[in-house]
Amino acid sequence: MRSDKLGELVNIQGGGTPDRSKSEYWGGQIPWASVKDFKTTALSTTQETITVDGLNSSATNLISAGAIIVPTRMALGKAAVNTVDLAINQDLKALQIKDSAVLDQGYLLRFLLSKASYIEEQGKGATVKGITLDVLRNLAVPLPALEEQKRIAVVLDKADRLRRKRQQAIHLADHFLRAVFLDMFGDPVTNPKGWPVKKLAEVGSLDRGVSKHRPRNDPSLLGGTHPLIQTGEVANCDGYIRSHTATYSDKGLAQSKLWPAGTLCITIAANIAKTGILIFDACFPDSVVGFSANNVATVEYVRFWLSFLQKTLEENAPESAQKNINLAILRNLSVPLPPLSELQKFEQIVNTIEELRHASRNSLNSSDALTASLQNEFFG
Repeated sequence: MRSDKLGELVNIQGGGTPDRSKSEYWGGQIPWASVKDFKTTALSTTQETITVDGLNSSATNLISAGAIIVPTRMALGKAAVNTVDLAINQDLKALQIKDSAVLDQGYLLRFLLSKASYIEEQGKGATVKGITLDVLRNLAVPLPALEEQKRIAVVLDKADRLRRKRQQAIHLADHFLRAVFLDMFGDPVTNPKGWPVKKLAEVGSLDRGVSKHRPRNDPSLLGGTHPLIQTGEVANCDGYIRSHTATYSDKGLAQSKLWPAGTLCITIAANIAKTGILIFDACFPDSVVGFSANNVATVEYVRFWLSFLQKTLEENAPESAQKNINLAILRNLSVPLPPLSELQKFEQIVNTIEELRHASRNSLNSSDALTASLQNEFFG
């Protein structure tokens, strides 16, 4: 099958940023895209806008609707079609197909998304990864007949819609449980139902994780069979910590502490008051606090209760090198505490929804596998 380099098939335009000190350049009618706007494969709205003066005074370009926008710095591997005319910043590039009789837009979008892992691997940089234009220009794009390109794009679009519907189902489950919490217990800050109030330390035990040895990344501590949880794994979980990327050796375990499954992990540094319940025994460092209670229903309740306080705790956290809160702050938080019978009812609802979410996650994994298989079949 014929293939051409991407640089031969598209024109590439870059962007720029108007002077931030000039208020007259910002808040106009022209959408201005950055990597923050890559939520889906369609760019229709942007977080920021610029004025005509902002456009004319900077290196940015106004990109007509219908181009494919790709990041070359941060968010590598993403791609989206702009459905409206917009300007772009210097971290983005706009790809405009030279000949629509040779290359279909939807097909090119799906091809670029299929190369996400490769593009990410090409990123260079100590803190923020970026790629050169040559990485894009040298991508070999297979070129079946135009009608076949369109068929491939339709198939992959359908697979992507199915995947997004399953993601949405998982997301809606979270919203439903928050609504149930408010209905059963009321606002956890104002406590309109007048539940008795206790300090969090009276509801269960709280202790920081342990990592005594220095340096913490001593290779002799790592690589064993004992799971080691980091703050990022707590912050990015869906309420339950299901996996881990690091382990302690027996030596690592000896200078730490193994927390049992069912412990609620609470982050106190960098990511503030993010939570997740362990589903396996694990260690964690002192940037994470473990909360335990006699009844699992209390742990579930505290997890949701903290989710309503998380933003406030984060905004008010002291900051030196990075934001953090201490154990005393957590222990002294005032918790409205409904009767155990009510907490158990809520726990039953959580368990029911979690079973549905489990099925949705399995379906999502199947969708991901299907998409990967199709991409491999079409693009190799």
